[in-house]
Amino acid sequence: MKASALSRPFANSFAGPFARHGAPVLLAALLGSGAALAEDIAVAPTPTQLRPAVDQAYTQLLAAPAVRKVLDDLQADHDRSVTDLRMLTEIEAPPFHEQRKAEAFLARLKALGLPDARIDAEGNVVGLRRGSGRGPTLLVSAHLDTVFPAGTDVKVKERDGRLYAPGISDDTRGLAVLLSWLKVLNDNQLQTVGDLLFVADVGEEGEGNLRGMKAIFRDHPEIDGMLGMEPAPPGTVLVLGTASHRYEVDFKGPGGHSYGDFGEVPSAIHGMGRAIAKIADIDPPQFPRTTFNVGTVAGGTSVNAIAADARMSIDIRSDEMPSLLQTEKKILAAVDQAVVDENDRWRVSSLSASSKLIGDRPGGRTPADSVIVEAAVRANQAFGQKTVLAGASTDANVPMSLGIPAIVVGSGGKTGGFHALGEWIDVTDGWKGAQNALVTALGLVGVQGVSEPLLAVRNPRPK
Repeated sequence: MKASALSRPFANSFAGPFARHGAPVLLAALLGSGAALAEDIAVAPTPTQLRPAVDQAYTQLLAAPAVRKVLDDLQADHDRSVTDLRMLTEIEAPPFHEQRKAEAFLARLKALGLPDARIDAEGNVVGLRRGSGRGPTLLVSAHLDTVFPAGTDVKVKERDGRLYAPGISDDTRGLAVLLSWLKVLNDNQLQTVGDLLFVADVGEEGEGNLRGMKAIFRDHPEIDGMLGMEPAPPGTVLVLGTASHRYEVDFKGPGGHSYGDFGEVPSAIHGMGRAIAKIADIDPPQFPRTTFNVGTVAGGTSVNAIAADARMSIDIRSDEMPSLLQTEKKILAAVDQAVVDENDRWRVSSLSASSKLIGDRPGGRTPADSVIVEAAVRANQAFGQKTVLAGASTDANVPMSLGIPAIVVGSGGKTGGFHALGEWIDVTDGWKGAQNALVTALGLVGVQGVSEPLLAVRNPRPK
């Protein structure tokens, strides 16, 4: 079935960050709906031949009584974790103002067994659960910030089996799952071989510009891989990070009276309008998927004044950096030409424009045949899920751009309404997604006496 055959509301209700951040990703294979995924939606073929070591590790893990006990306890902890979800959701966390939510998450980390957890200089909450030896360090993360401004009503409301609140699934559900993982691992004293670095990061949304994750990878060279948590359908594994550049463009002119100075003074708004029209005519590559958008415009002082200033913001995205840069070049050239045309229209040279880069989200890709992807595929198989390899722009962009193995998986539950005041989550059986993701993580770091780590150590540890 082609993706277009799905109803748009149904598809969008599950697409989550994979719809909101870009890239042609999944619209189907949703929660047992029976909808078929169009082949051109996935960004890479799912591996069909897994390394023997991957299959062996998960066979051993899922047969181990200690691991089974942890998974059972994770299910039993579901209702308590929903209490964490409600509590954290009702703390505002606009971009650049995540402090209160960070403090609440830090308090929970410490209470659940990471007394040395802290808030770093960027505002991220960081806590290390050490393994038994010189195994790899796996970052497990979810982001603190939401897109909603201060003053938004974030009170959780329940109706028809769903919990409604801005930010409840994107990405507060991921934060609550991390806390539940920590609780059951510590309650059972399950010893991993590698280290688990728990992180609740800032700056994932909007103009946060991935500042939190950039700081994490700048300050923690010991990280060998990343497993991020976002709302997504079961079986989804994000392996592609869509790159983006964002610009603010300012148009400046002398301004004047709409009647008295007409014909002698160029309008900053007219110049911006010419630029927008030229940008709209640009034909970006379809593959790799490349997009652009003039998202906001402003300027002028009065209906009867020739505008002395105007400004607009532009978002440019692509699944491959060369295509992004090619499209960016055309857009900036369109701005320059629009200024020339507006000045020529009035035979002046007094209109100018300046462009400032306000967003730089690096892109990258985790190969489909890498061990971290095969680990997620094998874990999905164990839980009866068909894997779909998808792409988007998330925190995983940063490690992907650095060549560090990174994937993003779903945190469990049915979700929808992302970036809208009606955002919701149905947590019924959400523990299944939490189990699936935890099993993926345990295979990567290994469990003492059960399985060896699948994730390789990138840099030798000091003795």
